[in-house]
Amino acid sequence: MVAGVALVLGVPVAAWGLMGQQNAEGLPASELDYAYQPWGVGDGVAAVAGGVALVLAVAGAAALVRGARRGDLDPRWWGVLGPLVVVGIMAGVGLRILTAGVVGANIGAGLLIMLGTPVAAALVLWALGRGVWLATRGRADAGGTGGRHLGGFASGGV
Repeated sequence: MVAGVALVLGVPVAAWGLMGQQNAEGLPASELDYAYQPWGVGDGVAAVAGGVALVLAVAGAAALVRGARRGDLDPRWWGVLGPLVVVGIMAGVGLRILTAGVVGANIGAGLLIMLGTPVAAALVLWALGRGVWLATRGRADAGGTGGRHLGGFASGGV
């Protein structure tokens, strides 16, 4: 669980921090237009935060891969983690696009909102639905009927 959280939360911070502010070159920040004002975080602090988040995300991914190879992680959970990682990358990069200083209109911000938001929402809904389904069904038994067996109910007890 901790490894999954490290992966899913580390990816957007790593993407945001390592990408850096995407202002138009050659103009001071006071002359640029912003769809959304960037956070008051310096590029050095953002890069350090991105580097630390990248290390955490890689460590989380390594622990998950190791767990999957040893059989501790049901491989079907990658269908939950994968879309969440993609959404994390979209969020980190998207925040840099939304806060980019440009001359005139930020076309990328408009496209991101119109196209990226529905894609991200679909991926999150998929991951949520798949996660709930996996958590409630559990592993399939040897007969392939699936379903989580709670307490002694499955064996006719209690």
